[in-house]
Amino acid sequence: MKILITNDDGYQSAGLKVLAAALGRAHEVIVLAPESDRSGTSHSMSLNEPIRIRKVSDGVYACSGTPADCAIVAGLGALPWKPEVVISGVNRGANLGTDIIYSGTVAAARQASLMGKPSIAVSLVAEGDPYHYEPVCEFVVKNLDSLLSMWHPDTLLNINAPNSASGWSGIEVTYPARRVYHDRLETFDAPDGTKYCFFSDGWVESVPAEGSDCAAIKAGKLSVSLVFLHPVEHQNDRIDTSIFR
Repeated sequence: MKILITNDDGYQSAGLKVLAAALGRAHEVIVLAPESDRSGTSHSMSLNEPIRIRKVSDGVYACSGTPADCAIVAGLGALPWKPEVVISGVNRGANLGTDIIYSGTVAAARQASLMGKPSIAVSLVAEGDPYHYEPVCEFVVKNLDSLLSMWHPDTLLNINAPNSASGWSGIEVTYPARRVYHDRLETFDAPDGTKYCFFSDGWVESVPAEGSDCAAIKAGKLSVSLVFLHPVEHQNDRIDTSIFR
């Protein structure tokens, strides 16, 4: 199978290297990832400037653009071959619940699915060293066929794994939970009149409802979510159009 590996942490990230090596044992793998950290870039694309691709080594390419750019240019033939599957990760940190709105890692998988390619985003729920990437990478390798059987057009798979060297207490198919972001802002007024704003010391509150990815992680389980790509509001029929002037 021809697999593209990408991410939002950059082509030099440890999680990407471990995943590429693991999948490379049984598949044809090529890496195209941002040349530097693009965390939190969501689904942004380089629309007003060219995208530069630089060969780093055999099968490894660095991209000047975003994770979504990587999925686009690979899918359109900028690399030696077009991928059959796109796997994004392993992200250094969680992509749970509404994190998937902001995540560049998930955006690369989303873009691939929008282009008709089966895609999986993989993240490690960790906040600092040591990062145990190997167990989740081995899970992906051993279960790749099963994971791809879950995928269908208009979806992506989002995997989150506990940061444990010995694995986890189980595997659960989940849905994305609600996450509430309590952001804090520090500002600095420079002598030239410019105001500088810095995000600092914020925290995230998860709503770990039963069956959600956050609940699975809290229970020490690996979470696999099948995520629908398209924004849909199912309650439009409840809105009375007479409210409009």
